[in-house]
Amino acid sequence: MTSTETTTLTGERADLVAMLDKNRFFLRNTARDLTEDQAWHRSTVSELTIGGLIKHVMNVEKGWIRFVLGGAEHMMTGDDSGEDWADGFRKVGDQTVENLLARYDEVARTTNELVATLPDLDLAHELPVAPWFEPGAKWTARRVLMHIIAETAQHAGHADIIRESIDGAKSMG
Repeated sequence: MTSTETTTLTGERADLVAMLDKNRFFLRNTARDLTEDQAWHRSTVSELTIGGLIKHVMNVEKGWIRFVLGGAEHMMTGDDSGEDWADGFRKVGDQTVENLLARYDEVARTTNELVATLPDLDLAHELPVAPWFEPGAKWTARRVLMHIIAETAQHAGHADIIRESIDGAKSMG
């Protein structure tokens, strides 16, 4: 059962889910009607592809949700892909955009359910040690969700440029 079937969200939580869903739609929409080859085609000087961006955003969302549930030490656990960072942007094995989108739907449902059921959006954990994080800083679940929204929106924009360079289609308009 999804959060929308079990809970009517209001206020901040409804806004967070609405923004997540809106940005996920724009990212997903860049893959509409593409062939598998087109979805993995590098259409700009960048290494990025639409399939790779969908895969990356899905994996980032999964990792941050693990962070919310268990802290920094859980961010990378539970990922059975065995892929390295660069493979997180590339087609590996028999992956298809269709199966990535199906997995992304599962991740979205999990995240939306967490937004609906987490007792407190102020739940915070110390960030992992990384050069881009302030040492000892903590992020709340709320900030993580805003980060996922920003990451998804940013990459949806990248995917829109890639899509337009493939066949002129745009995610909006």
